[in-house]
Amino acid sequence: MAQSSRSKPARPSTDPRVVHAAALVIDTHADTPQRFLDENFDIGSDAGEGEIDLAKIARGNLGAEFFSIWVEPRHKGQYARRAFRLIDSVYRQAQLHPDKIMMAFSPADIEAAHRQHKLAALMGIEGGHAIESDLGLLRDFARLGVRYMTLTWSNTNEWADSSGDISDPDVPHHNGLTPFGRDVVLEMNRLGMMVDISHVADKTFWDAIQTTRAPVIASHSSARALTNAPRNMTDEMLKAVAKNGGVVMVNFYNGFIDDDYRKANAAQSRARDAAVEQAVADWQKAHPGKEVPYYVSERVSREWAKKIPRPPLKALIDHIDHIAKVAGVDHVGLGSDFDGVSGGLPQGIDSAADLPKITEALMARGYTAADVRKVLGENLMRVFREVERVAAQLRGNQPEWHPAQTAGAAPKAKGKAAATPR
Repeated sequence: MAQSSRSKPARPSTDPRVVHAAALVIDTHADTPQRFLDENFDIGSDAGEGEIDLAKIARGNLGAEFFSIWVEPRHKGQYARRAFRLIDSVYRQAQLHPDKIMMAFSPADIEAAHRQHKLAALMGIEGGHAIESDLGLLRDFARLGVRYMTLTWSNTNEWADSSGDISDPDVPHHNGLTPFGRDVVLEMNRLGMMVDISHVADKTFWDAIQTTRAPVIASHSSARALTNAPRNMTDEMLKAVAKNGGVVMVNFYNGFIDDDYRKANAAQSRARDAAVEQAVADWQKAHPGKEVPYYVSERVSREWAKKIPRPPLKALIDHIDHIAKVAGVDHVGLGSDFDGVSGGLPQGIDSAADLPKITEALMARGYTAADVRKVLGENLMRVFREVERVAAQLRGNQPEWHPAQTAGAAPKAKGKAAATPR
């Protein structure tokens, strides 16, 4: 008797469109909150030259986005205030579009949003200076739903060295992490915040790897072996992240994925920076006493980026492929830096709508559907779950109080008293 067709296991699809449409796609870095706050941008409207809006998100099947809470270092004395305003701007977008966006604070929330066909909106602080060397502020940010923190941005802060100024003799450095910096890492472990090592100096990276009790992430970094930018990670670092159980989320920025673009960008830096400074000065003159919005410099930088030829999509795929080969396919993902690179994206990637092209290119190189799903989101989810597990273990399974999740009521741990607000 012929075997029933229903008894045969379904073959996994090899159609990239089907694979991408069925996957949970997670991006760990977009700078759109600057637009939310400074431009009053509504994510439900057309982003124009921007890379993120709800229509683009839908076309790219983007399931979860970590919105960057980045504070320009010139806001000295106002770091936390600016960060809180950016956090509020993300919540505001979810409030404006409850049918399309859901605030998410855990892997379970991401999965719930995915089932409801909503964007899971998460947040990561970009630059440890935002906590103003105060563990209480770190805890406040965690309570509001921030789920990772990049230990530094391009500036060395009071407790960690950055790759962005490590060669500047005028900047006081710490030889990596200070003792307080190690305390920050350990408190992040306890809180369930992912430790992000993008942007940090090499010594800071190694100190963080030595200190952390949970897997780390690089929220938006690429491979230094292919593009010699200090923001990128060496093969030794990639292997260390793999041993740690973490994940490297590849940055899409042309200057980090193509050496020719990096060199051309460096060659124009003096003239470009002068043009940015002039634009800022002109704006300040026209708006005395007011805070200069991010878009003033971003628009000038975007025009300068257009002067340099864009590398092919292959350049981005090469970095994903290299990290997968060095660290393993379980340790690579996507950290686009959308809305943060002034349009400096490779050919074919103009916005979140183009994410399916990455799936197509990876499968064309022989990556299986299972491998691609790992790169698109499963690897990050695995790390996120492990960070949560370690945090619960460090707290003795006592939950941290997060009003963002509990609507003001502290959850009760089984067999224990409710957690005390901190």
